Amino acid sequence: MPFEERYRRIKRAGFDCVMLWWSDKFGRGTGYQEDARLAEKAGLKIENIHTPVHEQNDLSSDHLDGESVYQTYLQCVEDCAAFDIPTMVIHLPTDTYPVNKLGLKRLENIIHQAENKKVKIAFENLENIKNLDIVLNTFDSNDVGFCYDSCHHQNYAPEIDLLNKYGNRLMALHLQDNGGKYNQHQLPFDGNINWMSVMKKIALTGYQGATTLEPMNWDYEDLSIQEFLDRAYQKAKQLHDMRAL
Repeated sequence: MPFEERYRRIKRAGFDCVMLWWSDKFGRGTGYQEDARLAEKAGLKIENIHTPVHEQNDLSSDHLDGESVYQTYLQCVEDCAAFDIPTMVIHLPTDTYPVNKLGLKRLENIIHQAENKKVKIAFENLENIKNLDIVLNTFDSNDVGFCYDSCHHQNYAPEIDLLNKYGNRLMALHLQDNGGKYNQHQLPFDGNINWMSVMKKIALTGYQGATTLEPMNWDYEDLSIQEFLDRAYQKAKQLHDMRAL
């Protein structure tokens, strides 16, 4: 389905905003920047972009791959400024690739550029809690914060109360349930996450941003595209309402 039609259907389901994958990987192809215009044409606000992940573990590497991921993030800052996108989400390396002085220097330059362009950077939790600690404790900026992923939390660090620990830095949400064939990216209420607990903690952080989902249709092949989107919207609305309880 053409992306222009996808955004029209997302809007038709009731959504107000989208998050955009910002890369030609995962089968997206070239011209992905055009999606910013297509989404806005459909009446959708762009909440944030997700920066490329394929080189994330090379952030601190002193070789061409490390320079490549550094330049990629700098370009994402430029793109956010050009397309008036407020926030970019970054995957820090897994903790088996510790962020070193070179990695921190690169992040310092990226953050400085983002601050100048009035772009916020949200670092997402995965198997990277030590690196997340280092980066969020190093860069105490209003333009640097936390992207909370509910399923990554349950899969990789369930013993740590991430929303209590980083809630005052919360800038973005990736809400998805934990289950299905890949143990992730299910629609909320279809897996084993305690959503009442999660949404209460999100509410207590004072976060005022959008209630955003990051599901895949892996476990929903029996649904039409519109049925999947309609179901996703109803579940997103349930979560959003729970923030007010």
